[in-house]
Amino acid sequence: MPKPSVVHDLVAGAVGGSCGIIIGHPFDTVKVQLQTQLKGQQYPSVLSCIKTVKNQGLSKGLFRGLSWPLISYAGVNAVYFGVNGKVISLWNDGEECRPSYLSMYVAGSLAGLAQLVIACPIDVIKVVLQSQIPRKTGPVSSRYYSGPIAAFTDILRKRGITGIYRGFYTQLFRDLPSSGIYFTLYEYLRCNISFVVPSIPSQMVNFLSGGISGVVSWLMILPLDVVKSRVQADTEHKHFKGFFDCVAKSYRDEGMAVFYRGGSMISLRAFPVNGVILMTYSECLKFLNTRWGSHSDSLA
Repeated sequence: MPKPSVVHDLVAGAVGGSCGIIIGHPFDTVKVQLQTQLKGQQYPSVLSCIKTVKNQGLSKGLFRGLSWPLISYAGVNAVYFGVNGKVISLWNDGEECRPSYLSMYVAGSLAGLAQLVIACPIDVIKVVLQSQIPRKTGPVSSRYYSGPIAAFTDILRKRGITGIYRGFYTQLFRDLPSSGIYFTLYEYLRCNISFVVPSIPSQMVNFLSGGISGVVSWLMILPLDVVKSRVQADTEHKHFKGFFDCVAKSYRDEGMAVFYRGGSMISLRAFPVNGVILMTYSECLKFLNTRWGSHSDSLA
C-alpha cells in the first residue's frame, strides 16, 4: 500500500492535469497545425489557421483528439506529480524543511523522465490527429484517422512499437530540462509572490506562479517541441527519417524561424493551462491532506 503522501500527489496530479487538458486543447491543436505545416502548405497567418481549424467544428477541429489525452493524461500527470513529490521526500529524508531548489530541479527532471513512457505514445496519437485537420492549401492527408483507436491500431500494425514511440528521444530532451525548470521556477515565484504581497489569496498565487513558470519553461524548449511535432506527425516517414533529418530539412526549407513557429499559441496556452493545473493540484492536495492527514513533501 503506497504511503498516503504518494497517493495524494497522484490523485491531485490527475485532477489538475485533466483540468488543464480541457482548457488548453484548442490552443494545442492550433499550435500543432502551425508546427507541422510544410513548405507550400503554410497558413498566411495565425488567425487564418485558427479560422480554418474552427470551421471544422468543435469535435473535428479545435477539440480534435481531445478524448485521448483527456483520459490518458490523468495517468501521465498522476505519475508526473507523484514522482516529483516522492523524489523530494526521499531527498529530504522526511525532514520538516523546505526543499532546496536543487532538489526541486532534480525531482522535476526525474518526474519528466518517468512520465515519458506513458506520455510519448499519447503525444504521437494526439499530434497525428491534430495535424490531419484539412488545410486550405496543400493536399489533404491520404490517411485520415477517425479517432485515437483507429490511429493507434494502424500505426502499431504498420510500424510496431517504434511507430508508437516515434520522437521519443526528442521528447526526452524536451521534457527533462523543462520539467526541472517548471517546478523550480514555480516554487520560487510562489514563495516570493506570497512574501512580497502577502494579501494575495493562495489560489491566485498558485495560478500566477504556475502560469509564468509554464510560459517560461515552454518557450525555452520551443525548437525541440517543433521538431517533436513534425517527427511524430510524420508516422509514415514520408518527410523525415528522424530528429537530425527533420532539423536539417526544416532549416533548409524554411530557415531558423520554423523552430519558433507556434510560440504565440504556446504562450497563450501555457499561462492559463499551467496556472489552472498547479492551482487545482495545490487546492486538491490541500483538501486531501486536511481530510486524510498532511505531509510536507509536496509543492502545495
